[in-house]
Amino acid sequence: MKFRPCIDIHNGKVKQIVGGSLLDEGGFAQENFVSRQSADFFAALYRDKGLSGGHIILLNPPKSEFYEKTRAQAFAALREFPGGFQVGGGINPETAGEYLDAGASHVIVTSYIFQDGTLYYDRLRELERAVSRERLVLDLSCRKRDSSYYIVTDRWQKYTDVILNEETIERLSGYCGELLVHAVDVEGKAMGIEEEVASLLGRSCRIPVTYAGGVHSFEDLKKLRELGEGRVDVTIGSALDLFGGAMRFEEVLSFIDGEKKNNLSH
Repeated sequence: MKFRPCIDIHNGKVKQIVGGSLLDEGGFAQENFVSRQSADFFAALYRDKGLSGGHIILLNPPKSEFYEKTRAQAFAALREFPGGFQVGGGINPETAGEYLDAGASHVIVTSYIFQDGTLYYDRLRELERAVSRERLVLDLSCRKRDSSYYIVTDRWQKYTDVILNEETIERLSGYCGELLVHAVDVEGKAMGIEEEVASLLGRSCRIPVTYAGGVHSFEDLKKLRELGEGRVDVTIGSALDLFGGAMRFEEVLSFIDGEKKNNLSH
């Protein structure tokens, strides 16, 4: 299990929000934390700690009045730590190259490959051709409905008709280098992880995968390690002291480092 840092940008500011609260209209989101620091501050911190493989997520749609401010923050972070981040939010075959050229290691995509809730493989193949499989991350963030977890798009506002299960993970893994999964129902709520999602990722994923959502204690990290069979990486948002939470950043790094050493000794 690796720690993957995050920089979530909304309305031109680094924030932590309640995931299910996002609305495109008016740039609304229920905020847990709004940083006084800009995105490049966090990028420099993560760079100095050697924490590559993190995520920059743009939480405004391209049509938003705040989009250009949000994009500017993302590019500033990439300049501070070239090759250190994956970037998601409004990615399509045309915009993907801008972020890769600016220093992103990968681009993260969900909404582009769906239309009206349906997955279009021609769009997925188009993206794969544009950026290569190795540099494409599919965000399969999900919400529970009728006892199943459905992939959601458009900043987690729209349900698709695709259920996140072992078959879906196996099929889509053939088109990308990594997966990112936010358990949206607990995202930003610091109330514990979605154990069903963590377990599914642990037993199904054969490529790198990062889980996000609900982590608020070191017990959650232990549980994620067990359910994810040590193969599922983690990102922590609202619970981290960098974003106003109780989990100390340095202690999280020490915990993860200790887990690595324990695994090597076995």
